[in-house]
Amino acid sequence: MKQSEIIALDAKHVWHPCAQMKDYEDFPPLPVASASGSHIITKDGRRIIDAISSWWCKALGHGHPRIRCAVEKQMDKFEHVLLANTCNETVAELSARLAGLCPPLTRVFYADNGSTAMEIAMKMSLQYHLQTGMPERRHFASLSNGYHGESILTLAAGDCELYSSPFAAVLPRIQKLAPIRYCSGPQDPAWQGFPEEAWNKIKNSLDAKAEQLSAIIFEPVLQGAGGMLIYSPDLLRRLRDWADKNHVQLIADEIMTGFARTGPMLACEHAGIKPDFIALSKGLTAGWGPMSAVLCSEDTYMAFYGDYFSGKAFMHSNTYCGHALGAAAALETLKIFEEEDIPGQVKHRSQFLADCMKSVADSTKSLRNLRSIGFMAAADIVNPSTGQPYPKELRIGFKASQAALRRGALLRPLGDTIYFLPPLNTDNNTLTQLAEITEAALCESTKNA
Repeated sequence: MKQSEIIALDAKHVWHPCAQMKDYEDFPPLPVASASGSHIITKDGRRIIDAISSWWCKALGHGHPRIRCAVEKQMDKFEHVLLANTCNETVAELSARLAGLCPPLTRVFYADNGSTAMEIAMKMSLQYHLQTGMPERRHFASLSNGYHGESILTLAAGDCELYSSPFAAVLPRIQKLAPIRYCSGPQDPAWQGFPEEAWNKIKNSLDAKAEQLSAIIFEPVLQGAGGMLIYSPDLLRRLRDWADKNHVQLIADEIMTGFARTGPMLACEHAGIKPDFIALSKGLTAGWGPMSAVLCSEDTYMAFYGDYFSGKAFMHSNTYCGHALGAAAALETLKIFEEEDIPGQVKHRSQFLADCMKSVADSTKSLRNLRSIGFMAAADIVNPSTGQPYPKELRIGFKASQAALRRGALLRPLGDTIYFLPPLNTDNNTLTQLAEITEAALCESTKNA
């Protein structure tokens, strides 16, 4: 099929995610022919840098040969069998490895996407309290500017009106904790401690609901869709201490931050805390299949354990729960992370990525609020003449992404926040090229704005 034919057929039938479809009339989607490493290859042979890891999931790039081999071996056995009433070697071994990420969270419940994983964790927390004599604990709190998915319950837990406002009438009310004081990353002195004044305001909000809260929900140290915002891990230590004293659970949304994106395997490690639930997805399979997992402790698990007619069972299910091909990809991904010390590589190479964003800022004068952690770097677009943000109506971030794509890099800015979040094994030459493309794109998009 010719490139023009693909685009025409797509336009006739496909409703693309997270997009105003009218935009596609002037700027049609990329017709992808293949992908390899950190690049997407279009039908006409162009190589496009995947600067956002295809929505943050391609932790090891496209077409990794070891993962491909593992998936093919699993296909020779079976592609999927329901996980209810069955078990298999692949899922069992994967579960054992996941249980080693954050002991004592050694129980694993599977689903097929991040939103569902977060909803599962929230439902588990509610049912846990119901079955341990605390039915009044039926409310949640979450951090302001957070994002946790797009089901009704997870939209309510998030704080991004762009996604939630059409459904406000049916969303349950979930308390948003503020203020969150942000920093530029681990190199910033503000990383070392969360301000006492800000914590007291958050603590007062929590104290007022202490006897009604089931759990506190957060993205550890890095908030993604809310603007790639970084905060001190000291806040997580304070939340853990408060939660322990008030019999409240913590739910860590590691959907984006997990698997070394911020440096360590789990972003909670920055704070040295153990949450009660961890939700994982995206990097779990290195983007080879839709899969997610919720980790919890044996203590939590035992609150659901009993005779059938006790009614204690957790009756959530997904058709593709524990999907064998995804499990094979995830298992091989974890082996690669361990054998190649991917977290160590991220720690060693993270400064180069941050320097790439800084070089763009220095040359264009169009970026401020530079921030970075692990293999993520971000900044906010401003008018180089005034240093102030552009009116939102100008959509400078969108225009910059169009200009970048024409030059060979796929960026999807969050409004006027531009960020690099490439595969963790992207080489320095590609990162340098990404910075050069971004510089040219910003110069073009801000020239006559």
